[in-house]
Formats: sequence, structure tokens, C-alpha cells
Amino acid sequence: MVAIAEAVVKASSVPVTAKTRLGWDANDMPIVSVAERLQDVGIQALTIHGRTRAQMYTGTADWTLIAEVKNNQRMKIPIIGNGDIDSPIKAKEAFDRYGVDAIMIGRASIGNPSIFKFVKHYLLHNELLPEMTLLEIVEDLKEFTHKSIEWKGLPGGVIHMRRQFAKSFKGLEHFRETRIKLLRLIELDQVLNSLDYIAAHWNDNGSEKI
Repeated sequence: MVAIAEAVVKASSVPVTAKTRLGWDANDMPIVSVAERLQDVGIQALTIHGRTRAQMYTGTADWTLIAEVKNNQRMKIPIIGNGDIDSPIKAKEAFDRYGVDAIMIGRASIGNPSIFKFVKHYLLHNELLPEMTLLEIVEDLKEFTHKSIEWKGLPGGVIHMRRQFAKSFKGLEHFRETRIKLLRLIELDQVLNSLDYIAAHWNDNGSEKI
């Protein structure tokens, strides 16, 4: 890993960052020394996922080792923490308790892409935003769909959003057929119409409107 990082740094005209885990398993977690070595070969920022390779996505992320890297006096580059950040409160704790320079949010954003808005507001104002209404969820998904298409074009931008569509409407009763239809769409206008249909036919409590 260090050799690859060094080669990329030497070949690149822009800053190179890296992301890694704590180590291979509970008996092999050399992240503190690995972080030093990555910094020594020119990595400009390091993201650390607080799990081992053996854990995959099971168990709980260990932020104490992330903090140990951050508090290592040899480390001068930004340290970004990753793992189990699924709420604004956990995001703030990552900064206050573990001292990281930044955080990454991964799986918690799938089906809840607006989590970043909630986290930012809490970090800036120390208050939690109210839960989103179904209409607000729909409007945010529309915006994200437009941005996704700007990035990936059609149909790639719509296909890219399917993970969000699949998990954004948990709890809506009798929703299976509508979800399946939504996940098969590839045209923007069809997606927008389907999202409008969802907002019009279900209540915030998940029940169908009569």
C-alpha cells in the first residue's frame, strides 16, 4: 500500500489522499505506523475507517485508534474519520471526542441523502432540525436526481439514484408495487412524475391517502 501511494504521489500533479482501515483483523491493526508511512511518502490527507478488513461492515467502528492517529505528534496531515456516523449527534461527537479534522458519511446516506444537511445544521447551530415531511423528502430527491444527471447524464444519473429511491420510503404501506416501478424508470420526467405521485398518495405517517 505504501509503495502504491508513493508511486501515485510521484506521478501526480495534484495532491493525493488515501483511505484505509485499521488493519487486517483484531490481531493486526498497524494503522498508527501505517499513517506515518503514508504521510512520509507524500499523502496529503488520510481517511480512516474504524474497522478491520476482517470485520467488513459488521461490529462497531473503533474510533479510539483513529484518535490515536490524530493525536500522534508526528502526524501533520488532516485525519478524516469514517464509520458508524449516522446522526448529527454522532457527527459532533467525532469532532469533540476524537478530534478528527473531518468526517466521512457512507452507508447512512443511502436512503437518507439529506443527512448532510442535518449534520451541518447541528454542527453550526447545536440544534436538531425537525424530521422531514414526505414532501420534503420528495423535493430533496428531485434535486439530487437533477444533480446526478448533471454528473452522469442519462440514463446513468437516474440509475445512480436507484439506491436512494429503494431506501428513501421505508414505512409507506402498500408501497412495494410503486417502488418496483420507480426502480425501473430511466427517464427524468418519469422519475419526477413518480415522485410527485408518492407525495400525493401517502401521508407523513406512512398511510395511504384516501
